[in-house]
Amino acid sequence: MLRPVTAGDWPAVHEWARLPESCRFQAWGPNTPEETEEYVRTAAAQWQRRPQSRLPYLVVHDGTVVGIAELKMHDRHRGEISYGIHPAWWGRGLATAAARELLDLGFSGHGLHRIFATCDPRNVASARVLRKLGMRHEGRMRETMLIRDGWRDSDLYAILAPEWRS
Repeated sequence: MLRPVTAGDWPAVHEWARLPESCRFQAWGPNTPEETEEYVRTAAAQWQRRPQSRLPYLVVHDGTVVGIAELKMHDRHRGEISYGIHPAWWGRGLATAAARELLDLGFSGHGLHRIFATCDPRNVASARVLRKLGMRHEGRMRETMLIRDGWRDSDLYAILAPEWRS
């Protein structure tokens, strides 16, 4: 389901990054082709960096690119996950499956102790994904991101390695 992003993937990513509903709760977008190409090129370059702190992946379903997902390692013990799915593929469990792979990679592959994620409090579907994975709501951070309609709060979710393993 997940594969590393390459620079040539930008047209597939642009299919959803250009859509207003894809970025409703984000500080970016809707993207121009140039913005998407730059984002994907930068993301793909992360695979060459050492040590690696960002692991950006495409979410692929039945051979079709349907989104993007990333594990960001803040240090040897703490990581953060994020994901975005093309609206045409919402409601099919793909965000949950992608996030589950990221959590497994972070805990089993990289030995992280804590992984967190944030989402806009209005993004009920994303919060549902995080809760479904066993992540706990730890609180609300006020006005953390400036988006098109003003400052947005961020709900913080996290899970610890022992919780993931149980």
